[in-house]
Amino acid sequence: MVDKRKFKDTKVSLLGLGTMRLPCKTPVKREANPLISYEKAQALVDMAYENGVNYFDTAYMYHAGKSEKFIGTALKKYPRESYYLADKLPIWLCPKKSDMEKVFNKQLDRTGHSYFDFYLLHSLDKDNFDKCEKFGAYDFLLEKQKKGKIKNIGFSFHGTVDDLKRIVSAHHWDFAQIQMNYLDWKNQSADRQYKILTDAQIPVIVMEPVRGGKLAQVDEDIEKMFKAARPDCSIASWAIGFVASHPNVLTILSGMNSKEQMRDNLDTLTDFKPFSDRELSICANAAAMMNKSDVIPCTGCDYCADCPKGVKISSVFSAYNLFKTGNKDEALKEYTNIDINADACVSCGKCKTHCPQSIDIPKLLNGVIKNTFN
Repeated sequence: MVDKRKFKDTKVSLLGLGTMRLPCKTPVKREANPLISYEKAQALVDMAYENGVNYFDTAYMYHAGKSEKFIGTALKKYPRESYYLADKLPIWLCPKKSDMEKVFNKQLDRTGHSYFDFYLLHSLDKDNFDKCEKFGAYDFLLEKQKKGKIKNIGFSFHGTVDDLKRIVSAHHWDFAQIQMNYLDWKNQSADRQYKILTDAQIPVIVMEPVRGGKLAQVDEDIEKMFKAARPDCSIASWAIGFVASHPNVLTILSGMNSKEQMRDNLDTLTDFKPFSDRELSICANAAAMMNKSDVIPCTGCDYCADCPKGVKISSVFSAYNLFKTGNKDEALKEYTNIDINADACVSCGKCKTHCPQSIDIPKLLNGVIKNTFN
């Protein structure tokens, strides 16, 4: 059974199942594809539950709004007290203060549950937190907590270190969710974010531990370095193990969409032994080597997917990264199969405001992407 870590008077599995990248009915690249394969996805939920995973995470927009309904349905076969369901309030989808109530009620209705164990203010940065404060979002969640509809209040974060300090000091938080992996440990100040939360005694939920799969498919030189140190371990296990080696991490959300991925993660986090200084150093060396490449740091989260022109941004970036890592023929084929690619971009900038990685999407689409494929 997968390891568990203490949280208040209970224990949470060190591995959590994220439902942003569930298996789909059609083999498309776009992560937000709503056509979830219930049969395959249910098998993953069952496999996770049977191996001790008890934390399941969803959000309002995952799979174009279909993720919440799926996970609620998938978990109904199990006793409600035996698992934890996490959901999030997308403040940017609330034009009016009253919309928070509408979104929350819709989430309960979609999942078919009467309460959420963990509930987050979603994707906080300066602007989103300003809006949360303006609308009294935290007090809104407190009221829901008093009514038993929320057990624990937290937030997910995609801002600056100063933003995080402000958010942490503004209210009492039961937990917080950050993007943390060995590449972003320095690149996006995950090390400082982790310390701020740890110093504040706020347990950490980790998203993007394998950075959308990027850290499972590394360059040949990095793979050789990992295999020399741990011949029998997968490349992905290095990313998962790096995160798990930090004791204030409560659970690691992995967007597993195959039984093979889940088995690897379960094996990694069962009877887990924290990395030695040497192994942590190898992870740092891998990050330094990756930083010398010029691939686009897209994780495929598809927060940018609501493009007015319908550009399949994450698919375009995936094709470009494939091109830059040497698979040029396959990349060109992949790019030409994208129905709406970079040619349709009008540089409106809407996508840029939603990107958790702060990627200048319009600049890349109209610059290096078009120069590469046109």
